[in-house]
Amino acid sequence: MLKRLLQSVRQYKKDSILAPLIVSGEVVLEVFMPWIMGKIIDHGINVGDMGYVTKMGIVLVICCVLSLACGALAGKYAASGSAGFARNLRQDMFYNVQNFSFFNIDKFSTASIVTRLTTDVTNLQNAYQMIIRTAVRSPFMLISSIVMAFTINAKAALVFLLAVPVLAIGLGLIITHAHPIFIRVFKTYDKLNRVVQENLYGIRVVKSFVREDYEEQKFKEVSRKIHDDFCKAERLLAFNGPLMQLCSYGCMLLISWVGARMIVLSGGTEMTTGDLTSLFTYVMQILMSLMMLSMILVMITMSKASAERIVEILEEAPTITNPEAPVTEVPDGSVEFSGVEFSYSDKSGKPCLRDVNLKIASGQTIGIIGGTGSAKSTLVQMIPRLYDVTKGEVRVGGRNVREYDLEVLRDSVAMVLQKNVLFSGTIKENLRWGNPDATDEELIHACELAQADGFIREFPDGYDTHIEQGGRNVSGGQKQRLCIARALLKKPKILILDDSTSAVDTRTDALIRKAFREEIPDTTKFIIAQRISSVEDADQIIVMNDGCVDAVGTHDTLLKTNEIYREVYTSQMKGGDEDGRS
Repeated sequence: MLKRLLQSVRQYKKDSILAPLIVSGEVVLEVFMPWIMGKIIDHGINVGDMGYVTKMGIVLVICCVLSLACGALAGKYAASGSAGFARNLRQDMFYNVQNFSFFNIDKFSTASIVTRLTTDVTNLQNAYQMIIRTAVRSPFMLISSIVMAFTINAKAALVFLLAVPVLAIGLGLIITHAHPIFIRVFKTYDKLNRVVQENLYGIRVVKSFVREDYEEQKFKEVSRKIHDDFCKAERLLAFNGPLMQLCSYGCMLLISWVGARMIVLSGGTEMTTGDLTSLFTYVMQILMSLMMLSMILVMITMSKASAERIVEILEEAPTITNPEAPVTEVPDGSVEFSGVEFSYSDKSGKPCLRDVNLKIASGQTIGIIGGTGSAKSTLVQMIPRLYDVTKGEVRVGGRNVREYDLEVLRDSVAMVLQKNVLFSGTIKENLRWGNPDATDEELIHACELAQADGFIREFPDGYDTHIEQGGRNVSGGQKQRLCIARALLKKPKILILDDSTSAVDTRTDALIRKAFREEIPDTTKFIIAQRISSVEDADQIIVMNDGCVDAVGTHDTLLKTNEIYREVYTSQMKGGDEDGRS
């Protein structure tokens, strides 16, 4: 885990190395200063040699200034290194998420990924800053101070060794019990983010059903759980303070007693007043180092849970990758399914798709119809390799889709999904997702084909109209038409409309299909729809039922031979859907 995390240091390696090196210089200076003060007392003040006091005083001031400069530089490099490390971590996680297949994305919730990119990375950034600065300073200070204390008087310095096992056992018990709680807390953070995200995304639904109190209660319960877990963990960590105080003041009392006896009984030969003064300073340095070490251990305990969650994202291997020698050109839009089976999970009993065999010529218009849960959307997601088939193979342009370069394949397939997504920005910016280099004329032509040009021109700013996040300031039908126009700008060999005209009226739907027939005859078109009118003029209509292809044929053929298609047609005719009156 540590090796994988350190790969994200990269260009900030220099700062991460300089910070502990400079800290080491700061420690040497700070450890040297109590020794100087002891000499000033013993060889200057006690004997009345003011020249010695002045000389050593200047040395002491120089050490203080240099120590201050080292501290400032170490802080600068530690801050730069930790911030850069966090930046690279976020980039590495985000880039890896971009390469995830839908299977990988299904494994992690959106809220969990957001928490890992924000809260978890911040925890790790703080821990890293402490590690490259304080985690070097504290042990070095501890060891150096103990060495200096033993140099001054080994007998008195033995007192420090009594505190080490007490602290080690105490901190070990605290960390062992606190770490599992922090793991639980960060998982609860995922749930908190999910509650907030769902509430904000569905705020119109919440308000229309007057469910504010219910949402507040949901948030309150999750928030209380985080509060309770944090309180439990903090109560354990709170023992750290009293433990440190016990060791600190215990050491000071013992050294005072031992040192005073040695000075009095030996008449100042075994230990001097300056030595005792230096020892007191070293006591404080040692105990402050131990205090900082305990804080570092607490921070590492908290960040360890975050680090494990971050590494899960970094080490998650995309299930769909490019082959070693990918095909870089899709010759045409022909599609073939041969013995295709597919399951979203290895644990699921029955496959979502079973025994699918289809052959579609380039340029054909294919209608797909079927009941809810019949795997219509799943079927078309196999074409651009959003998922890989479990069994069998899918061919595009006569070649297995696994042989193509992913970018090339997906550039040749344009999908308008059931959940239409627009991003915050102007209409032009959203449309250019389909083709960043598209001219204004190409944008307008695509919108004319998608029957979107008319309503866009009615906006005061036309194509420069700002779209809010998620496209909340346009209607469902307008959003669908903008998404269709965006897909057309790709000039794809295969166009997939996954129930993408459900929010437009039948007249507009007919105009869109007419434009497709006339303007893009060479593009293979898959139209998933609930309305018979949307697919009745297709070259072939595929009837899906429970993950299987129930029938394939033209509108007239299926009316005569397929019971499912006939039932749907009859129910829609009775409802008046065919003439647009429903």
